[in-house]
Amino acid sequence: MPGLVSARGILAFLADEETELKAFALKTLNDDIDTVWTEVAGALSQIEALYEDESFPERQLAALVLAKTYFHLQAYNESMTFALAAGPLFKLDAPGEFEETIISKCIDQYIAVSSARHKPTKQAKSDLPALMTTFGSVVEGAALISPTTPFSQSTLPSKSLLSRDSTDNTILDPTFQPAKEGRSASVAQITDDKTQAALQGVIERLFEACLRDGKYRQVVGIAVEAKNLDVLRRVIKRSSEDGKRAKGKGQEPAQGSAEELMDYALSICMDVVQERGLRTEILRLVLDLLNEIQNPDWFAIAKCVVYLDSDQEASVLLKQLLSNQDPNARAIAYQIAFDLYDNGTQEFLTKVIKSLPSSGPAESSGEKAADESAPLVENQEDSAEALSEDLVKAYDNIRSILDGGKAIQLNLEFLYRNNHTDLSILNKVRDSLESRNSIFHSALTFCNAFMNAGTTNDKFFRDNLEWLGKAINWSKFTATAALGVIHHGNLSQSRKLLEPYLPKGTGLSGSPYSQGGALYAYGLIHANQGVQELNYLRTMFTATDIEVIQHGGALGLGLAGMATGNAQIYDDLTKVLFADSALNGEAVGVAMGLIMLGTGNAKALETMFQYAHDTTHEKIVRGCAVGMALIMFGRQEGADVMIEGLLNDPDPTLRYGGILTVALAYCGTGSNKAIRKLLHFAVSDVNDDVRRIAVMSLGFILFRKPGSVPRMVELLAESYNPHVRYGSAMALGISCAGTGLDEAIDLLEPMMKDPTDFVRQGALIALAMIMVQQNEVMNPKVAAIRKTLKKVVGDRHEDAMTKFGASLALGIIDAGGRNCTIGLQTQTGNLNMAGIVGMAVFTQYWYWFPFTHFLALSFVPTSIIGLDDNLEIPSFKFHCATRPSLFDYPPEQEVKAEEGPKLVTTAVLSTTAQAKRRAQKKERAQRRESMDMDSTPIVKPTASSGDKMDIDDDKVKSDEAKDKKDGESADKDASEAKKKADKEKVGYEIENMSRVLPGQLKYISFPAGRYKPVKKPTGGPLLLHDTQPDQPKSLIEEKLQKMTTERAPVAGAAAAGATPRQSALAQAVRRAGGGDAQDLNDLVRMAESGTGSGSGSGAAAAAGVLTAVDEDGEGDEEAPVPGEFDYFTDVEDDE
Repeated sequence: MPGLVSARGILAFLADEETELKAFALKTLNDDIDTVWTEVAGALSQIEALYEDESFPERQLAALVLAKTYFHLQAYNESMTFALAAGPLFKLDAPGEFEETIISKCIDQYIAVSSARHKPTKQAKSDLPALMTTFGSVVEGAALISPTTPFSQSTLPSKSLLSRDSTDNTILDPTFQPAKEGRSASVAQITDDKTQAALQGVIERLFEACLRDGKYRQVVGIAVEAKNLDVLRRVIKRSSEDGKRAKGKGQEPAQGSAEELMDYALSICMDVVQERGLRTEILRLVLDLLNEIQNPDWFAIAKCVVYLDSDQEASVLLKQLLSNQDPNARAIAYQIAFDLYDNGTQEFLTKVIKSLPSSGPAESSGEKAADESAPLVENQEDSAEALSEDLVKAYDNIRSILDGGKAIQLNLEFLYRNNHTDLSILNKVRDSLESRNSIFHSALTFCNAFMNAGTTNDKFFRDNLEWLGKAINWSKFTATAALGVIHHGNLSQSRKLLEPYLPKGTGLSGSPYSQGGALYAYGLIHANQGVQELNYLRTMFTATDIEVIQHGGALGLGLAGMATGNAQIYDDLTKVLFADSALNGEAVGVAMGLIMLGTGNAKALETMFQYAHDTTHEKIVRGCAVGMALIMFGRQEGADVMIEGLLNDPDPTLRYGGILTVALAYCGTGSNKAIRKLLHFAVSDVNDDVRRIAVMSLGFILFRKPGSVPRMVELLAESYNPHVRYGSAMALGISCAGTGLDEAIDLLEPMMKDPTDFVRQGALIALAMIMVQQNEVMNPKVAAIRKTLKKVVGDRHEDAMTKFGASLALGIIDAGGRNCTIGLQTQTGNLNMAGIVGMAVFTQYWYWFPFTHFLALSFVPTSIIGLDDNLEIPSFKFHCATRPSLFDYPPEQEVKAEEGPKLVTTAVLSTTAQAKRRAQKKERAQRRESMDMDSTPIVKPTASSGDKMDIDDDKVKSDEAKDKKDGESADKDASEAKKKADKEKVGYEIENMSRVLPGQLKYISFPAGRYKPVKKPTGGPLLLHDTQPDQPKSLIEEKLQKMTTERAPVAGAAAAGATPRQSALAQAVRRAGGGDAQDLNDLVRMAESGTGSGSGSGAAAAAGVLTAVDEDGEGDEEAPVPGEFDYFTDVEDDE
């Protein structure tokens, strides 16, 4: 039957009295609606009348015609409503644009309705009432005087697009204001129960069709977005049943097993869902479902347990695995323990350790945990029985992993044996910077600390005592604290190493700056694993009233007690804070935030917020602002009330803290609302500091999506405001760290030539962050950037701020002996709490240089360290399917011999030559007369000896040598190229405990052999299953254990048992620290030529230099110039 050309005649049937004619007209119109819808649109009232007539038998057909007509009119809400009323006539499987559009609208409507009915858990709102009492009045009172509100529109809503309230994407993106009903303005408001039931019916039909076809992931995605956990549970169980049924028939399931589906749900929960409360509910559901499976994914369970902060379930999980008495299960338990240590806080790990059974019979706490998590312990042995010897050893190993001892020992060994620090770069920086200037002295200190972070290699300090002796006041504080970065994680030797510098119990010994720096260094060594050292640090902190020592002690306490929530230490810090000292107040505020990191403690927030308003010292206000941001780390919507209170405060320093709170509370979430908030303040706030931190904070929000940051800050990088340009540079560095992203580099390269010095500084630091562990094969621009950094450091016309940034950049780009990258997330994908906190506090170096050391907390070793089920390091190789040069170390800088000025060829005047010849002739005549000989040999003069100038003969010899050298170098280059071509074969073997970059992991495989990994390698310690346990195994010898005894002289620098030569040397070096550099040089030569351990005497001398009491006052010159070495700086030349 040909299609209709005009619907005029058919529409006339709608007014007929015969029901059959009306039904015929509707059926005909429905078949050709795409052609005649323009005419049908004029008769909508008639068709709607037929639909509303309950006696009309074809009401559903009328609804379908109405739905299609409204669809063509682009009235999609009305179209969806009538399509739902059409019932079964609306075909879900029909391949048409109308069906696809309406199904999409139905899904949107279902998500909006379902999510509106979802009630968040009480846990997500636990802190809000307490915070309301503190910040509620601030929000109301400061609304009209907020500097971000246009003065002409103080009572009107802002017209800025960035600040306009929007309800789009609020399902997965919680706003700072209470959420509004409805998903967006385009969602229909359905009040009719029949329509809602019809909508539910359509969605159920859609779900059933997806489940029938095995498209489980689509249903999971809709269920998560709709916050409907019942559907999520039903889908996963249906997937499990279908999988069992398919296995019974010998078939493969459509899209994997239920375990894979739960992995998918877990991944979208961690990466897509931004609401903390909803994420917790989904993780709890996934954890319960995993427990019901006979052989679950243990690592997925561990991931859920860490995020849910469920220490009891973690301990029960470990007990169950160890109780199997199976080597493979034990290896899995060890690997889970490493993952727990990598992702958990100190408080969480301490609770897990306490709940594990001791060497004797199991404790009752283990029974309590077992009762609360029954599904995990069905096969567990009776906990009252005594543990076997093997089980006791296994639990001891678990404890050594959870307290961090084993992981730190492995990382230290890896960094020590693979250290590729290029000392020639440090020497170049030292020779280029004037060490009498404190900013340059600190710059070299930071460069050395970052290059050798975690390697325990402090050779540069020991070899440069003259340079070290020029450190005074806060430069000495910074230099001493650098030892903490270099020996980060060297827990067993920390007290011995720092003993010459640490405060003594009897009076003042040495400089207070070195004592304060030593306490800071002690905290850096024990950062995030110093629970056992808190009592010592607390004693040192409370025993002194010297502000400099309190400053270092507060930072040390905060670092060692990070996220412990220790109330006693918090009270001690509060007492010092109330003393209202600007010198230590900033450090104390930061330390309070570190102790309460991520706890959301309302009492601590009230105290710090109130005192920030009471004090008159800007440094204390800033310390409290940063501390409050740290307390709200990772709290997401739980921090919204405090954020609003701080952002509306008239004090710019507290607004600065509010922006930093947004960055830390929503770090890594990619929250659209947080980004809008930051961008709004970046372009509207009247304070440059606030605008700078607002742009910089984008890096913290988006570091999991680094590709989106360059596009976002592209315009901000060209802002007229240099603070905004600096912030955009640092945002790129923070978010794209270690990626070598070309788009970010293209934005930063022009900023290296910015007219403002601190913008150039930020660009250089950001480039180093992005280029860390990149070589020329991975990114060809890295060689030019390294060359630029060295050029800036050596350029005498460059500004001091830019030189400082270049020095830091040279240390960052070679961090940890070129074996570390900057990691703000762990190797398993969770937030790296210590790394994020370290990066956040590092950005405060803008105000206070000693905070620069915090960046070392974000350095993560990049390695694969294989361990067997006895936690020993076997010697074996694994395969990498790339060319060796792709992930190789960058080449070391070629050290050119220091050449003096070249000798110019000596020119001899003709008159001089003639006089010379006359003298020779006269001498020969006298000799003949004296010898009385008959004949003498006649020397014929050369023909060219007339009036020409004589030249030296050395030139000919040098030319010949040069030609010979060029020929040898050409042959050498050819041979090296040939060797390189032979090496560049795809695929090579890598030894255990070697550097493996994050981008290299996807090329790593374990060929058929003795050892098999228990999970896919993610970097760091990797447990191996030994397939041949009865065969003898070869182990890797740990080099670091041999070196610990050689470092013992560090502690005994001024010991009574020292030889007279050593004692005289130490005393002379202390005097040299006051300015006698000539004596110092002589003493260094004496130390090198003398007997005994060179490293010990060097360390003793360094201890003497740094602990020498400063005789200079705060206002005096930074260092006296030795008389023997008088020279003028470039600045003085210019003057």
